[in-house]
Amino acid sequence: MTRQANQQWHQKRMRAEKRFRWYGRAALGFAVAMLLLLLVSLVSTGYQGFFQTQLRLPLNFDPAVMELQAGQKPQEASVSTYQRLAHIALKDAFPDVTERAERRSLFDLISINSGSAIRPVIVVDPSLIGKTADVWVPASSTVDMFMKGNILASTPELERKISDQQIAWLEQLKSKDAVRMAINFDFFTRGNSRLPERAGFFGAILGSTFTLFICIAIVFPLGVMSAIYLEEFARKSRWVDIIEVNINNLAAVPSIVFGLLGLAVYINVMHIPRSSSIVGGMTLAMMILPVIIIATRTALKSIPNSIRDAARGLGALDVQVVWHHVLPLAMPGIMTGTILGMARAIGETAPLLMIGMVAFVADLPTGVASPAAVMPVQIYLWASSPEMGFGEKTSAGILVLLMLLLTMNALAIIMRKRFETRW
Repeated sequence: MTRQANQQWHQKRMRAEKRFRWYGRAALGFAVAMLLLLLVSLVSTGYQGFFQTQLRLPLNFDPAVMELQAGQKPQEASVSTYQRLAHIALKDAFPDVTERAERRSLFDLISINSGSAIRPVIVVDPSLIGKTADVWVPASSTVDMFMKGNILASTPELERKISDQQIAWLEQLKSKDAVRMAINFDFFTRGNSRLPERAGFFGAILGSTFTLFICIAIVFPLGVMSAIYLEEFARKSRWVDIIEVNINNLAAVPSIVFGLLGLAVYINVMHIPRSSSIVGGMTLAMMILPVIIIATRTALKSIPNSIRDAARGLGALDVQVVWHHVLPLAMPGIMTGTILGMARAIGETAPLLMIGMVAFVADLPTGVASPAAVMPVQIYLWASSPEMGFGEKTSAGILVLLMLLLTMNALAIIMRKRFETRW
């Protein structure tokens, strides 16, 4: 090969290498751009779910209107009683509204369940009975969407859910500083609701917590002990090879298959309560058990045999070698794999749908046997709801779940970096 040909070949190789680098950078840039687009889309919509429009109303806590009997406590009055106080305040604020249809439209400015937000005020401060006090009442979902700019006044009246008259009433309230945008604490303290303005995510958070507690309580000891036996004690044989192959295959099985198995075994055979955290945790435990076994075996394999040989040379039994030397050194890797497995479990939806955790659950779960929702299923329910107000709730729930997943993955990385031992 001549010198000129050699130079041409070298230049061609360098150009090919540069193209390859640019291809890699372009692919990475495209992936980052798509991720940023997703995050911007979620944040731009989801942050609104953490805020709520409220209207300030002067409520007259008249015992006669509240129909409180002698000795009756305020918390014993029905929610409709406090709702009636809000309606009276609205009628007093707009005395010109006399027609029944107009009053119904006026009352639609506030949530039909705003009484549940008014009752805690008088329960906390019973001295308000017989007095008039300004109370911030949650607005209806339609008003909330309008105030957040999701419904435009420029849209023809027949094409939007809020009327021109309702917009005029809101403007009057705004001129009196009686309209505000406040943090939606109900989102973090309440369970699900059929009303977007009253729906909360706390019930799903509790359900996911109970479910993960059951899952980790089952899968961690079983997975670690199975991996220790297969890696440290089991003799190589055909049966052990079959078990290892099936464990690797189970790790790749679609998650909905485990949901079908949980439905068939735990609900139809064992009669565990449907839609409970315990059946959800047991189903997810089956799903991530192969992942925990594989992660634990990988961590055990990373420990040099010299550690085992040194312990045996000092007279330690095989159990002592594993328990006192191998397992403590492998624990950071085991914990990292466990956290990543739990992060996968917390985001699963399909197996939980199969065991009935798609049911509407308004009450907060009180234990592992009570009906509960979990975060991904709650997000699925909100996303499939036709009401416009649930759109921002869906994005807000995704943000909460995403932050939890990022926290768990970051914790796994920190533990790996902090406790990792290089041999």
